[in-house]
Amino acid sequence: MDIINPATEELVATVPDSTREDVDAAVKRAAAAQRGWAALAPGDRARHLRRFADAVDTHLEELARLEVREAGHPVGNARWEAGNARDLLEYAAGGVERLTGAQIPVAGGLNVTFHEPLGVVAVIAPWNFPMPIAAWGLAPALAAGNAVLLKPAETTPLTALRLAELALEAGLPEGLFQVLPGAGPVAGDALVEHPGVAKVVFTGSTAVGKRIMAKCAAGVKRVTLELGGKSPNIVFADADVERAAAAAPGSFLDNTGQDCCARSRILVQRSVYDRFMELLEPAVTSFTVGDPADPATQMGPLISAAHRERVRSYVPETAPAAIRGEAPAGKGFWYPATVLEGRPEDRTAVEEIFGPVAVVIPFEDEAEAVRIANATDYGLSGSIWTRDVSRAVRVSRAVTAGNLSVNSHSSVRYWTPFGGFGQSGLGRELGPGALSAFAETKNVFIAADPLTESS
Repeated sequence: MDIINPATEELVATVPDSTREDVDAAVKRAAAAQRGWAALAPGDRARHLRRFADAVDTHLEELARLEVREAGHPVGNARWEAGNARDLLEYAAGGVERLTGAQIPVAGGLNVTFHEPLGVVAVIAPWNFPMPIAAWGLAPALAAGNAVLLKPAETTPLTALRLAELALEAGLPEGLFQVLPGAGPVAGDALVEHPGVAKVVFTGSTAVGKRIMAKCAAGVKRVTLELGGKSPNIVFADADVERAAAAAPGSFLDNTGQDCCARSRILVQRSVYDRFMELLEPAVTSFTVGDPADPATQMGPLISAAHRERVRSYVPETAPAAIRGEAPAGKGFWYPATVLEGRPEDRTAVEEIFGPVAVVIPFEDEAEAVRIANATDYGLSGSIWTRDVSRAVRVSRAVTAGNLSVNSHSSVRYWTPFGGFGQSGLGRELGPGALSAFAETKNVFIAADPLTESS
């Protein structure tokens, strides 16, 4: 597979394409390594993960620069992503010794529960956040005593391969964490269908997630899905409109809009609509687009030429736009920040574009805002801007989404749960329960002999 720099269209590397035979061999190696890993004392397993985290920390800049070259992410974002992978490993290491069972009172004996590892876990990671999302799966899975096979996206395998090298350098057993670059219909399907894989963790499109779920159903295989989104950004008239407008560009332009949490539907109460649009234009057009290696850059290119054409199909260059930013000319898969004015039923307000495009929709009152926000098959994230605490609580409960922010656009923290409603996915990742998602609960009852007079 040829890995192309999205900002320059230059060849970065060529990576071998894993076959079904490669996957089968990797599963066998992982199963053998997992048995010894699960038998380690929890403290020893935690120490291994902390050493892995330290190795990542030592190579943060190297990992970030790899991300810039293969994914086109601005270097500031890429540094955060590498740091997030490190933080996830450290957080998961802290959970190893806290993955405790329970003693449940019963008559006639003792009842206890254990958390047993699943075995071999497949993590299929996307190209939009290659390092963090890979770590969302691999860190808690390893901490819970499993082996991990990571299939990175075809366009962004380099950071995953380097993480696997760092794991070995840190002392993790050979075969415990392996990376299998390859095409989804070959390596991905082989992992999903392999009887030796106990669970599949997938982040990507809803269409592919449905196919993976169907394949897993045949073997009653556990699955976690983090899929698409069409998240609302709701601005009420009583909000700090200046602050809401200033924050809005980052909510749909971060990572060039290639984010399932992107607030690509901006709902604005009609009485402040004109004022919001006046403030939004300079905020969007001042968003710095350019060389991802420059620390001042806020937005880089799209991942590929094919993806740029997909985004362009929603908004042809001749289409009227309320706001249109600038994009570099020449080589690279660039697309300008674009803001449309629209209606809830418009294609651009319904389908996930996965690019730097947002549609602004007016609403009259709270009830209409909630109705428009929920007029989607997705339910991943969203934001609510208001100074009214009661309204913030009401709307937070009424909007169908797994992750909401009030007066901010923050959705993802590694120490809080993350996941979606509806067609945005299945299950939860991150947070205090992350390790439990990679373990089975086993219940054991131990009968006690009844007391007798002699005893």
